[in-house]
Amino acid sequence: MSTMQPLLIELGTEELPVKALPGLAQAFFDGVIEGLTKRGVTVERGDAKPLSTPRRLAVLLPGVAVEQPEQHAEVLGPYLNIALDADGQPTKALQGFAAKAGIEWSALERTTDAKGERFVHRSVTPGARTAALLPEILAETIAAMPIPKPMRWGSHAYGFARPVHWLVLLHGKDVVSAELLGLTSDRMSRGHRFMHDKTVWLSTPEDYVSSLEAAFVLVDADVRRERIVAAAHAEAAKAGGQARITDDNLEQVVNLVEWPAPVLCSFEREFLAVPQEALIETMEINQKFFPVLDASGKLTEKFIGIANIESKDVAEVAKGYERVIRPRFSDAKFFFDEDLKQGLESMGDGLKTVTYQAKLGSVADKVQRVVALAEVIAPQVGTDPVLAKRAALLAKNDLQSRMVNEFPELQGIAGRHYAVAGGESPEVALAIDEAYQPRFGGDDIALSPLGKVLAIAERLDTLAGGFAAGLKPTGNKDPFALRRNALGLARTIIESGFDLDLRALLMTAFGHLPAAVQPSAERKTETLPQDVYDFILDRLRGYYADKGVPATHFNAVAELKPASLYDFDRRIDAIGTFAALPEAEALAAANKRIRNILRKAEGDIPGMVDPSLLAEPVESELAEAVEAAIDDSNASLHQKDYVSVLARLARLRAQVDAFFDGVMVNAEDPALRGNRLALLKRLGDRLGSVAAIEHLSS
Repeated sequence: MSTMQPLLIELGTEELPVKALPGLAQAFFDGVIEGLTKRGVTVERGDAKPLSTPRRLAVLLPGVAVEQPEQHAEVLGPYLNIALDADGQPTKALQGFAAKAGIEWSALERTTDAKGERFVHRSVTPGARTAALLPEILAETIAAMPIPKPMRWGSHAYGFARPVHWLVLLHGKDVVSAELLGLTSDRMSRGHRFMHDKTVWLSTPEDYVSSLEAAFVLVDADVRRERIVAAAHAEAAKAGGQARITDDNLEQVVNLVEWPAPVLCSFEREFLAVPQEALIETMEINQKFFPVLDASGKLTEKFIGIANIESKDVAEVAKGYERVIRPRFSDAKFFFDEDLKQGLESMGDGLKTVTYQAKLGSVADKVQRVVALAEVIAPQVGTDPVLAKRAALLAKNDLQSRMVNEFPELQGIAGRHYAVAGGESPEVALAIDEAYQPRFGGDDIALSPLGKVLAIAERLDTLAGGFAAGLKPTGNKDPFALRRNALGLARTIIESGFDLDLRALLMTAFGHLPAAVQPSAERKTETLPQDVYDFILDRLRGYYADKGVPATHFNAVAELKPASLYDFDRRIDAIGTFAALPEAEALAAANKRIRNILRKAEGDIPGMVDPSLLAEPVESELAEAVEAAIDDSNASLHQKDYVSVLARLARLRAQVDAFFDGVMVNAEDPALRGNRLALLKRLGDRLGSVAAIEHLSS
């Protein structure tokens, strides 16, 4: 077995793109390992992972073989009927193959496959030194890295994400000689740009992490992350609060610094009059600071910056951070104050001049359609239609505010603040904000009943208008976010437990659209609502898959196309419970058989079962069992207690099995045949009353 030695590769660069850095580090790491592995070089990964800072990408592996194992090669040659003539002498084909292999034809081996016997050349060569393979592996790795727009510098033809400045390549104690991107490999890394602006001698790969730490560089992103989180919480605690640390903001800070140092800062309390979402967005999105919240989750006048240097004058660094955010905060306060002077209600006048969509009119037109839908939905879910109308009338007004113009992410949030300031009821103000929920994948739905009504009404109009105007998504194009709106609508209905007739609501939504896109009577009442319904079900397929619901369960319910999505959800739960029963598979197979028999049946099937025509004991027993099961499950079916319905039907298995074992359904006597088909139809209708359970049959 080859000797194993640790391997270190470090590529030093100018500051890499923050959001791209994790992906680049992973690709660099994976590419090196793949390059070694596919060449047969043994790699001991241990707990190795990508290492990176803004100025470097590194791979540190605890063990890599110093050479490849022996390389075995096999090249297939011509079959004997082509390779040898009638006298057993080599033909030109065999002579050419032997010459290419560099040996006498008589030294070739033979092998047999499905077509017969043929010549083969087998060879064994010593494995190459890993040091000789690494330059090629590195070149391959860099060429395959996800760099959409490589930078070029100097007069060179090569490029990378950023200009490169050094290359460390150590296998054990030895430097592996390589030329890459204009660099010659050595053992000299570099320390922190400001705190240790000099080279760092690396004697072995094992010294890498500690040597760089001594030079004020933490090469492990996980270590930097832990240090940042701990430091931010500690500084916030000093200020009597808690740091707000979002995953996205944290990851960007991790990839901005090599030696994180916290700086506690503050701003003028007067800015707290501004909606805190605007201030938080400025701190997180624009400056990558961590806001400090009080115990109730409200923003305080403190925030934490993470410097890339331990300053001797932290107060001066804090002043710099405070100076950076002050102009943005001042702008936000000015916008907010001016919006308050105008008032939320008067902002709505401007919506008449803002086009929502060329065929669908202005934003003000959309508002009126949503108002009408909200008034229809509200009483169906026990919400005050007067409040629903008021909330819907105001819900889009903040689009005309200065605050939302500057901070588009505050749509709805700004409206909530202006509604409160304008004396609107708390329910109306909250609903204006919640109408946008869920705002993104994984976001919560609206929590308040009124917010749910607005969220549903808004999305119904968006979907109906989008389909009527011919904006159904194609491929990756979905300018009106109809896919996201469809899932948001479905989630809000299902997770709220609203038993709404979706088809009826869609028809209502189509009815409120402008004349320019009004579909024909048939399309409005049948085709388009069904198209939107099917579109929503397509979104639900992924929603339930994420919850672990098998596709067969989803298909079983989707085939029935329940008008209520909440009812759809209850059926999904019931079919999951039923599928776990020991009788499920047999009854599903029986129902599939029943469907096939009924589909092939000729002539009319009687509407009722005639007891006098039940010739066999097993069919009499099944008929009695079916009627008993129907009687027992009627109330549960009416109450939509689908679990109880299917549990009762599961008890029919013995009679169903006995029937199919002992009765010929397609009897020669038409009366007997018709009666048996009627019995199967009655059984099949009830078996399929909750879901098309035949989908559960493999």
